Amino acid sequence: MFRHTKLLQFEAKPEKPDAVYAHKLQELIGGAFGEMTVTMQYLFQGWNCRIEGKYKDLIMDTATEEIGHVEMLATMVARLLEGAPATATAEAVKDPVMAAMIGGMDVQQAIVAGGGALPADSNGYPWNGRYIVASGNLLADFRANAAAEAQGRLQTARLYNMTDDPGVKAMLKFNLARDTVHQKQWLAAIEELKADGLEGDIVPDALLDEEDQTHNHTIWHLSDGPDGAKGASWTTDAGIEYLMDPEPLGGPGTAPKPDPALFGTYAPLQDAKGTAKGKAKSVKNKLT
Repeated sequence: MFRHTKLLQFEAKPEKPDAVYAHKLQELIGGAFGEMTVTMQYLFQGWNCRIEGKYKDLIMDTATEEIGHVEMLATMVARLLEGAPATATAEAVKDPVMAAMIGGMDVQQAIVAGGGALPADSNGYPWNGRYIVASGNLLADFRANAAAEAQGRLQTARLYNMTDDPGVKAMLKFNLARDTVHQKQWLAAIEELKADGLEGDIVPDALLDEEDQTHNHTIWHLSDGPDGAKGASWTTDAGIEYLMDPEPLGGPGTAPKPDPALFGTYAPLQDAKGTAKGKAKSVKNKLT
C-alpha cells in the first residue's frame, strides 16, 4: 500500500517559465537513467527481494522517495511550461527571442500532456521498462543501482549548468545531494552484503570450481596501446595476468548451411582470401 503526501519532498518553483528547458528536463524524468527508471528499478527489486529486513527496507525506502522525485520534476516541468504555447505563441510573432524559445519546446508537452510533463525522455521517446535491472541477486542489483545513480547524477549536473534560473537550480542542488547519498548507500550496502556472508565479490559465486580455470585470471590485450597492463589494481593486486599476445582458441565462425525454405544466400565452403590455404593456392597459381 502506498500513501501520497501532497507536499513535495523539495520545492519545485522556477523563477520564470522556460519551455525549452522544460524539454531538456524530460531526460531526468523518462530517460534511461531518469527518475522513472530508478523508481521502477527499486520497486521491482524490493518486491522481488527474498530477505525481509534491512535490505528490503532500504530498497523500498529509496523506491518510494524516487516516486516523489518524479512528482517534483513533473511539477517543475508544468511550471516551466506556464503560458506556453497559448500565450507565448502570440508573443512570439513580436519577439524573435520568444519565437526561438517556442521553436525549441517539446510540442507533445502541449498536444499530448496539455502543458505538462510526459513519461518520456528529452527526445520524446517513451520511457521503457527494459531500462530497469531487478535480477533477484542483491549484489548484482546494488551494483546496477550505484551505476544508475552515477549516470543520473551526471545528467543532473549537466542540466544544472544549462540554466540560470535560481528556482530550478535550487531543486537540482537537492537532487544532486540525493543522488550523492544514494550512490554512497548502495556502495555501502554492497560491502554489508559481503560482511553478512550473503555474497562475495563475483556474481554469482556459484560454479567457480566448474568454470574453465585457465581463463578466469587473464586479461586479453586486444587493442592498440600496451598501457592496460600497467594497472596494478587489476593485475598484480587482483592476481590477474595480462596476455599481451593472445591467440584465438576457436575455429572459423562459419554459420551452417541454411534451411532452403529460408532462402538464405549460400555457397559451398570456399577458401577465404588471406588465409594460409588461400595464400598457398595463390602462390601455386602464380608459379604455374
